[in-house]
Amino acid sequence: MSDLLAMAVFAGLVLLLAYVHVGYPVLMALLARKFPRSLKPGNSGPSPTFSVLLCVHNEAARIEARLQNLASLTWPGPVEFIVVCDGCTDQTADVARKTSPLVKVLEQPMKSGKPAGLNAAASVATGDLLVFCDARQTFAQNAIQHLAAPFADLEVGAVSGSLEIAGSEAGGGQGVDLYWKLEKKLREWEGQFNSVVGCTGAIYVLRRDLYRPLPPDTLLDDVVLPMQAVIQGKRVLFNPAARAFDPQTLDPEVESRRKLRTLAGNYQMLVRHPVWLIPGKCPIWWQVISHKYLRLAVPWMLGLLLMVTVLLLRHPLFVAAFAGQVLCYALAAAGMLFPGIKHKALSIPAGFLLLQTANLRALFAWLASLKDPNRLWRQPPARRSPPPTP
Repeated sequence: MSDLLAMAVFAGLVLLLAYVHVGYPVLMALLARKFPRSLKPGNSGPSPTFSVLLCVHNEAARIEARLQNLASLTWPGPVEFIVVCDGCTDQTADVARKTSPLVKVLEQPMKSGKPAGLNAAASVATGDLLVFCDARQTFAQNAIQHLAAPFADLEVGAVSGSLEIAGSEAGGGQGVDLYWKLEKKLREWEGQFNSVVGCTGAIYVLRRDLYRPLPPDTLLDDVVLPMQAVIQGKRVLFNPAARAFDPQTLDPEVESRRKLRTLAGNYQMLVRHPVWLIPGKCPIWWQVISHKYLRLAVPWMLGLLLMVTVLLLRHPLFVAAFAGQVLCYALAAAGMLFPGIKHKALSIPAGFLLLQTANLRALFAWLASLKDPNRLWRQPPARRSPPPTP
């Protein structure tokens, strides 16, 4: 490779990496501020009805508390709760039935996975709006009010809430915590300008008439279902005021496993939904590329950047570039090896490296899941901590 070509590759990689991590968020912040898309006032009519879809497996220990939390919320219309017991071998179904007369239990003898469970629940749901949630989290008292309000605009197809996760005490976890805060802000800007690329699986609402059955091996229902709404000409919003609380801390190991499944799901979507990348077919095609798919290339770009830099070491500028990259990786490694050190100079690089490690593994995890669709859902139990107070 000639020096001129190597320099061109180096410059291109730097620009791409800068766009993914800084350029796109800054651009979206500017677009949201300068060209916000306001909600259209809706016609007054009857209050919407709600169907809560909850797919669980062996959750007898916490299903009662979860349903009580959901039932105690302020609902701006009639509500039903549909609990899918996905191959449960404990007393989840019995406990759920006893909790409230509004609970409808669907028992699936064999464990079929969350997408199949959601399909079953959606097929019997009667509500105008489908509420998606998980067993582990709890909702703030006014969460559904905040999620439901934008649906007065008939162009709104889905609304995502905000998942509040307790910060990690580990150094690398603090870097991941910063990433999650920035990610939520980016989603807010996307929704203000046009539409969010996906929702938060633990708390979002979708119009029932927009639901399309999911393939049973779908990894990211919380992206596929909202994107189906976008393809049908609807908007997807993010409302940070609608909060769900997760009792699980933002532990680096837990987040790495979650990101592995999320990123593998992005590869799955890239193959299955090429229409999302076509201008004229998808109104947010460039957001999908910028927010989802360019991120998949980051670890590969970083590796190539280091290789090109090595080829150019005879130039003083690239000696400095090489030293800077080595220093960043050294700080990241130190942050991961010594999690008790909570200085940002270590925690931020460590969090970034942790996420890129999961990113690098995601392609191989997705390829492995082609033979074993449930592979990415079989995870060791995560450590729990007391839930934060809503």
